[in-house]
Amino acid sequence: MFKSKPILSEEDRAFQVATFKWLLKHFGGKDFYVDTKLILPTNEFFPSKVGSAQEAAIETFHAVKKHAGMEEWPCRLEAQEEDVNPRLGSAVIVQNAPLTPMGTFQEKENEEVVITYNPALLNQPSQLVATFAHELSHYLTGSCSEEPPGGWENWEFATDITATFIGFGVFMANTAFGFHQYSGPDSMGWQSSRNGYMTEAEHVFSLAIFLGLKDISVETVSPHLKKNLNKLLKKASKEISNGDLIEELKAVEYRPPEPNTEV
Repeated sequence: MFKSKPILSEEDRAFQVATFKWLLKHFGGKDFYVDTKLILPTNEFFPSKVGSAQEAAIETFHAVKKHAGMEEWPCRLEAQEEDVNPRLGSAVIVQNAPLTPMGTFQEKENEEVVITYNPALLNQPSQLVATFAHELSHYLTGSCSEEPPGGWENWEFATDITATFIGFGVFMANTAFGFHQYSGPDSMGWQSSRNGYMTEAEHVFSLAIFLGLKDISVETVSPHLKKNLNKLLKKASKEISNGDLIEELKAVEYRPPEPNTEV
């Protein structure tokens, strides 16, 4: 009678489970259970000293590639054009000013892969890491011969989960929603932003599954997670541990990709 409401709807939970099964089938095995690590926002994983903001972007991108196990995957990093400033004065704001995306993944006709990032992220290192993880997850899952659950129209949502699957769940959860103050010489206020395609609760649930699969305790993550998300993570982990979901996922058979024999 007084049972608390689950974090996710049955439909959203089913999609996450199906996506993790898809990922474990095609990208599991030793690569996941042995090599994949939980990546945290510490100097252990990312450079602490760089000469410029642009150098920070390059070094961070290489670090994300390395931790994702994609260090040898060829791709080029490019900065996008800067966003148009919607504030023209103390009382003038341009409505519907065009904003460039956080990042993009492109595969060109010559098979060259290009990943871009919004220069505004240079002042937001956690969002920069989450963006790179998301776009590299596009690259990884785009190599799969089987479409994600629900078809390629669900690719973006599956890609968000993939970013957690390759170790970046803390960054994905922490940057899913932002609410912060802004101020200028003639104005001040509050603004919100959203990164990625899933909600905070969905990202936290994905992270809880990852921790269960990797036998990592919630306490390991808590110091690095936003305070308001810690309660969600504990609840998600409890929901997962009360059933046999982790055992069900660990039973998924990994099927290595077949060698490409096409000319």
